[in-house]
Amino acid sequence: MSGRPAPGGAAGGAGRRGDAGPADGKERARPVWSRDFALFFVARAVARLGDTMLPVALAAGLLQHGYGAGAVGLAMAATTAAFAGLVVFGGVIADRFSTRRLMIGADLVRLVAQAGAAALFFSGHVVLWEICAIGVVNGVAAAVFQPGVAGTVPRLASDIQGANGAIRIAESAAHLAGPAVAGVLVGLASPGGVFAAHAATYAVSALCLLLLRLPPLPPGTRPAGRAGGAFKADLADGWREFRSRTWLWGVIAVWCLYMIAVWGPTIPLVATEVVREHGPGAYGLVNSALGAGTVVGGLVALRLRPRRMLRAGAVALFAFLPFPATVGAGLGVPAMAVGAAVAGAGLSFWSVMWATSVQTQVPPDVLNRVHAYDVAGSLAMMPVGQALAGPAAGVLGADQVLLVAAATSLVVPAILLATPAIRNLIRADGSVVDTAVATATDMTATAATDGTVKGPRAPAAPATDGTAEPTRARTTPAADGAARESGPAAGGTA
Repeated sequence: MSGRPAPGGAAGGAGRRGDAGPADGKERARPVWSRDFALFFVARAVARLGDTMLPVALAAGLLQHGYGAGAVGLAMAATTAAFAGLVVFGGVIADRFSTRRLMIGADLVRLVAQAGAAALFFSGHVVLWEICAIGVVNGVAAAVFQPGVAGTVPRLASDIQGANGAIRIAESAAHLAGPAVAGVLVGLASPGGVFAAHAATYAVSALCLLLLRLPPLPPGTRPAGRAGGAFKADLADGWREFRSRTWLWGVIAVWCLYMIAVWGPTIPLVATEVVREHGPGAYGLVNSALGAGTVVGGLVALRLRPRRMLRAGAVALFAFLPFPATVGAGLGVPAMAVGAAVAGAGLSFWSVMWATSVQTQVPPDVLNRVHAYDVAGSLAMMPVGQALAGPAAGVLGADQVLLVAAATSLVVPAILLATPAIRNLIRADGSVVDTAVATATDMTATAATDGTVKGPRAPAAPATDGTAEPTRARTTPAADGAARESGPAAGGTA
């Protein structure tokens, strides 16, 4: 996660918001594609392409220079730890300054860092601490970049779930191609070539963001303060907003277990085991299957509009089981690829449900900060899981650690479904299409014609614990009439 599950980033798939709606109070449909959406779409897809090439380059490059699974885990953990530790500060900064400029600057920093890594691998002088230091720089830059992504999505899209689904498909297509391209580059050239290509993806992303024009924030949005003392107040305000929503911190608490016991060890151990037993090309195939699955999950998320989004997403998380299980059981590459595809579909659907819930349930003036706490909490335990993957594999064997991860992947969604505040949270964007809503609309219209109802009824406030909003009034996409501001989460939620 990052993210994301990592808590992961998404982009708009609908037109821009900000114009006043029609007289009936319903927002007018917008074109799916626009110049600015296309730029953001390309920026996220290309950057994701580079990110999915990185695990292949790290695994192949470090193994080639005599390092093992523990080194690969530490290199990945260096980025994740820096990201998770600083992203909450990035959230405050994103609410104070231009998110677009911050994201451009972060891309340029990562371009230089990955170019440096490419130079090390091309020269043959590869020292683990230097690779980890580059990972830390990348993590700091990502901590500045990521909070702005969540706030950018609602500013570019009126259908936020559709937007998240669209960008998820784009990122998934990149995930499909990235590992395979990396495997080819490693085979034909060297891991240094993959790092050079990764640096180039950040250059493309920075250029697209440079050309992007974001619509203004909604009128009346309260900006974060700019004084030094206000920084702590803004940080505390974001924390209050975060902890006031039981469903939000409840998911993050459960996600800590997921990061330690499932995602954290799965990524480095799958990489090293598949590369060692079957070669970089096989790992590229398995990782591409994971990407294909996420495309399917994104497509499903575009079609399904569940009333209880987190409940539906939690059910989809059960599909992660086959990914670590097939590798841990030592099955063939075809079985591993199928398991990865099924896992990717489940994770992708969950990520769209989660991102949409956060972006529609949280007020726009604190969304960047709340999203930063979301990402930090989601990833807090990921470097622990990554760093412990090697030692645990040394004691128990990599296959046993992966089988434990598979078993734990069933426990996590079970806990989510057992928590009332999570499973009962009602969606807030009003896009659910079901018979009950249609019937209620018809009844209201009928009542209005005979004089029992004098005007449109205000929608109920979205729930923070599955029942009612306890802290403050919020603006919904249909009501505010204006645009709003909002992975891997560093180590890659698929």
